[in-house]
Order: sequence, then structure tokens, then C-alpha cells
Amino acid sequence: MHRRVATGALALAMASVLAVSACSSKSSDSGTESGSSGSAAASSGLEIAPLAQIDTQGNEVQGAAESAALNPAGDGQAQCPKTTIAMAGALTGADAALGINIKNGAQLAVDEHNKANPNCQITLKPFDTEGDPQKATQVAPQIANDDAIVGLIGPAFSGETKATGGIFNQAGLVSVTASATNPTLTDNGWKTFFRGLANDDVQGPAVAKYLTGTMGKKKVCVIKDDTDYGVGLAKAMTQSLGSAADASCSGDVKKGDREFSAIISKVTAANPDAIFYSGYYAEAAPLAQQLKTAGSQATFVSGDGANDPQFTAQAGDSAKGAILSCPCGPAPSQFKKDYQAAFNQPPGVYSVEAYDLASILMKGINEGKRTRPELLSFVRSYKGPGLAREYQWSPTGELTSSLIWVYDVK
Repeated sequence: MHRRVATGALALAMASVLAVSACSSKSSDSGTESGSSGSAAASSGLEIAPLAQIDTQGNEVQGAAESAALNPAGDGQAQCPKTTIAMAGALTGADAALGINIKNGAQLAVDEHNKANPNCQITLKPFDTEGDPQKATQVAPQIANDDAIVGLIGPAFSGETKATGGIFNQAGLVSVTASATNPTLTDNGWKTFFRGLANDDVQGPAVAKYLTGTMGKKKVCVIKDDTDYGVGLAKAMTQSLGSAADASCSGDVKKGDREFSAIISKVTAANPDAIFYSGYYAEAAPLAQQLKTAGSQATFVSGDGANDPQFTAQAGDSAKGAILSCPCGPAPSQFKKDYQAAFNQPPGVYSVEAYDLASILMKGINEGKRTRPELLSFVRSYKGPGLAREYQWSPTGELTSSLIWVYDVK
């Protein structure tokens, strides 16, 4: 996932990527993310702050109330034999921070549950896919064939979900993702897949209309990577932007690229109001740096794949003023305190969703749904509030109500 990089500022960015990979590898062994997102955020001096929650028309909507959310501790009276749920996602590699955010969010919920319920101890078993669909197809059978695992949080990325969804479906294992947003995932006929946040067909129109409406952007360059996530979100954005999407400066990059001179030449020639990058932070950071170096004054905009403190850490001052969207919700105050105390760093993107989804699975287990068919049925009929949003699913596994958050970097 990495290629030759340029010298100067970009070389420093790549060095940061390598440092993140090393820290992530160490943290996956120790069970914490020390040296990753949290410390990176501190060193950048920048904050990804919630700006507004919006609907598909780009209109602002009030966020969920923390006090109404499902508490993983329950009433403290649960009794059950030792039970295991799994988490699958990138715990090492260039995008490891995203997977670790999910693992930590789920682990916080499990720890709170276990502390309150000594007679019902639940184990979270993490599996590292590196965010790679090919690696995920090797990991998925290990999860599916482990009869002790009754539920799965993940997979994390759209590509690996596409590659493994059939395996989990055949095994009858409920799979709740905190982060995979490609819209076509729910078109596969899987009966065990549930998406815990809005898909890109919601995110694209919402962000496009927010950019052209509230922010008044007239010309937007859409650049995408070659992942299932990047392609899907870029398609939704381009269609929703309509005439504001300037085809002369649209472009494609590859996952792992770090040198973007060709697409930057197209962007500077077009002189747009905004640039939307559809991909992950490992590429978004050097792209933002090189655009700034080239003199671009356009607002840098990206989606949930870049909405992580690693983007600000790796892009440095070039990230300032960027707009980042996400179907994920910001961390409420008490959750943020608890997460900081547990992992010595603030929560990251998808941490709240993972906490909510783990809490839902454990509620089912507490209510006696301890086989795969029973827990699957429980999730299918579930309805209730979480920290991030209301959770209820359609027959295809999509949320019945989906909203998007917009964040700014300052």
C-alpha cells in the first residue's frame, strides 16, 4: 500500500505514516492505541470539531441526546455463560487508526458491561484484516468457523466487507458494521449484514447540498481513490453536485499513492472553490499538503475515510480549514471522558458507533439470545437510541433513518 514519495514536506508526511503503522502494530498487541490517533492530534495542534448534523437536503438537524442512549451496563443483573463477540478491521497498516478506533469503542462498551455484570462476562476478540479484502478473506473463515463467536462488529472497510459478506451470511453470523458505507453492500441479498451508519448515497447528497447551499461553493473538483469506498462516495457526490462538479478537474488516484502532481495540475488550472477527496487519510494528508504547496486556495473537503486525527497529524497546517463529513456522530462528553481514561487518548471516528453496536449485541446476549440465529433475530427486530443515533434496520440491513455530520478542522 505504499509507493515512491517526493522529498521535503511530503517525505515528512510519509515518515509520519510509517510511524503510525509502527505505533498501530504495537498498540494492537497491547490492546491500546498509545502513540496513534490521540497523541497525533495533540502534536498537530488542530482539532476536528463538529459543525452541524445535516439531512440529505443539506439542512441542519438536532443531534441525539446522550441521556437517552442504551447503556451497555444494563441493570447489572445479567447472567450468562462466557460469550464471545468478534471485531474485524484494520489494526495494522496505513489506515490502522480507523480500525483501532472501532476496536477501542467496542472494548469500552464490553468493559463497562463486564464490570457491572459479574455473572455475565463477554469477550471481544479482535481480528486484523489490515483493511485488505484479500487478507480479509483469509480472516473471515477463522471467525465464521469459531462456534464460540455469536456476533461480529465489522468488517470495517467496504472492500473487505464486499469480499467477506457471503462467508458470514452462510455462517448465519450477524455482522454489524460501524464504518463500511458503500451503498451496494446491502444489494447482495445477505441476511446477516447490518449497517450502523448512513451509506454513501446519503452522505454524498447531504454533503454536496451543504457545500453548494450553506457554503455557497460554485465549482468543485471531485478526486477519488480506487477503493470500493472511494468510488462509491465519489459517484454519489458527483451526481448530487450536478453542474457544480467540474469534470475538467475530476481525477483518480490509487490507494497507496503519495505523489499527486498530475491531478494537482488539473486542479490549479480549473481554480475551483472546493476540492472533494473521496478516500482515506493516508492519501488525503499528502494531497492536502501538495495542493497547499501548489498555491491552491480551494477548500479541501473529504469524507469519513479522512475524518481522523491522523489526517491533521500527517497534513499539518495544510489541514487547517478543511471540511470533513461523516455518517458517524461526535463523541458525547461522558463517553469522551470514559474513552480518554481507558485508552489515554480521545475517541476517533467510528468509536461511538462501535460502542453502540457492541451495546446492542450485548443487550441481546443479556436477554438470552446466545446462539447465532437468536442474536441475528434480535438485531433484525431491534429499535432503540444509542449515543450516535436511533438504531432500527430495514429488511436489507440499512438504517431506517440516516443523517450526516459535518466537521471543520481548526
